Amino acid sequence: MTAQQQREHYRKPSPPVAALSQAGRLFSLAWEVLRTLVTRRLQFREFVEQFWFIASVSILPSALVAIPFGAVIALQLGSLTVQIGAQSFTGAASVLALIQQASPIVTALVIAGAGGSAICADLGARTIREEIDAMEVLGVSPVHRLVAPRVLAAMLVAILLNGVVSVVGVMGGYFFNVVMQGGTPGAYLASFSALAQLPDLWISEIKALIFGFIAGVVAAYRGLNPGKGPKGVGDAVNQSVVITFLLLFFVNFLLTALYLQLVPAKGT
Repeated sequence: MTAQQQREHYRKPSPPVAALSQAGRLFSLAWEVLRTLVTRRLQFREFVEQFWFIASVSILPSALVAIPFGAVIALQLGSLTVQIGAQSFTGAASVLALIQQASPIVTALVIAGAGGSAICADLGARTIREEIDAMEVLGVSPVHRLVAPRVLAAMLVAILLNGVVSVVGVMGGYFFNVVMQGGTPGAYLASFSALAQLPDLWISEIKALIFGFIAGVVAAYRGLNPGKGPKGVGDAVNQSVVITFLLLFFVNFLLTALYLQLVPAKGT
């Protein structure tokens, strides 16, 4: 090993230190985005363009993914409720599982996979072309001009798509339970009010909002910090999707545990 290689080796931080540094910079960007959304004027045109783009690339995949999700939940819970003699509660259990858990997760996965990857690729291409550096030299904040509108667009699209996924998933679960398992249509619909309550819908929308924020911030962070050249942008896109998936499952666990502690189940 030459002297130059030795110096570079000792300058390179250890993996734990590098991971903590990356996490700190990610949280710093998230805080800056929140502060920008509250204290500075929104770039409305950029926001509308990004909102339309993310919605256009996400709405159809979300609806298509929601159908098998609703079907699998209905089939599994239908078989279970038949075994324990509670078939009349199949509809309520399916709706609870779909709205509380499946719908916001499906929405976040599609937002991260379709919209988030596009955001990361766009910002990454701007970064390697040194457009971001040029904006900073001119005194223009990239967070205010580019990042904040994209994050807000991802959050609002996630809220709307969560409703679409919920409706499509419930319809898919109803079809598979009634047609394939011989369930009673009236019992499936009437059982909604037995276990479901309005806070279940609120926690679903809150999850979608937070997941959309996470997907937007992670995509923007990796786009602003890619590797060298086009290959670095491609790697950043892959990393943004994987990091978003890991974070959203962890955050979903925390939100679900907190919700179950604060909001008692109906009938208790």
